[in-house]
Amino acid sequence: MPTALVTGSAGFIGYHCCARLLSEGWRVIGLDALTDYYEVSLKQNRHARLAPLGDFVPEIGRVEDPGRMADLFAREKPEVVIHLAAQAGVRYSIENPRSYLESNIIGTFEILEAARAHPPRHLLLASTSSAYGANTEMPYRETDRADYQMSFYAATKKSTESMAHSYAHLFDVPTTMFRFFTVYGPWGRPDMALFKFTRAILQGQPIDVYNFGDMQRDFTYVDDLVDGIRLLMDAAPERPADGTVPEGDSLSPVAPFRVVNIGNSEPVQLTEFIEAIEEATGLNATRNLMPMQPGDVPATWADATLLQTLTGYSPRTSVREGVAKFVAWYRDYYLRNSTESA
Repeated sequence: MPTALVTGSAGFIGYHCCARLLSEGWRVIGLDALTDYYEVSLKQNRHARLAPLGDFVPEIGRVEDPGRMADLFAREKPEVVIHLAAQAGVRYSIENPRSYLESNIIGTFEILEAARAHPPRHLLLASTSSAYGANTEMPYRETDRADYQMSFYAATKKSTESMAHSYAHLFDVPTTMFRFFTVYGPWGRPDMALFKFTRAILQGQPIDVYNFGDMQRDFTYVDDLVDGIRLLMDAAPERPADGTVPEGDSLSPVAPFRVVNIGNSEPVQLTEFIEAIEEATGLNATRNLMPMQPGDVPATWADATLLQTLTGYSPRTSVREGVAKFVAWYRDYYLRNSTESA
């Protein structure tokens, strides 16, 4: 039975990744710190749902703790590592930047050092569409320059890309970075727009709509994202023998390293996204129109051509379908189970 290590296993994306691997018969080591950035009970419940699905081994602790990852790699020798643990959120990085430094940069350093000592077959690490920063040329392509990050969160994730590339070059660890584009779906994070909008609408409260609604996002349904990650697991990059890189490929000319977008490639206007929530809830939203928040960008749009070239896969879930699934989950989890009044 192959072993995979998934960091951030009690998180939104980590939970779904673990569930997918367990369904395929993988032995999954799931590490999570269960921090209180948002309600810990939601993280605990995600972990609890994984145990019955297969050979799931929970590890509670911080990735950035010195030596923890080295010990875990030495003990378990995972074939595949999916590093998702991170301090997320653009806006919170303005309030508490140190948590991003510790979790994202130091935590990734600990992963890289462990992989150096005990190399997995493939190391996969999460980055973000926010890495494209001030880039206004769309759709975003992995080969575009991404030099002007607009939030400290984005800066830390772009830094981890550079760190991972150096380790891939120096120690020949096959490494894939994936840039996520506004992932949403059941078991999502309470700090994300879909969660906050759904909660407010069901409670009859107004929603804050930034940039007066003039925003676009390449919303990516979580099952589509996990499909992309799972297929990329089997597409480990190889160092080019002569330094030649195919056109359109982000493969490094000097390392077994690649950056891949995972996005729906269909930017959706924020107003349309809100309308999908209204349709799913059967309620109308009261909109509180506000200016753009610091560190945010007006639009994101993924070019997912490289993902399709490497795996044959393209995300396919429409926003209305995905939002309806989230609202159904939210009602079941919070309203029917009376975990939270709404």
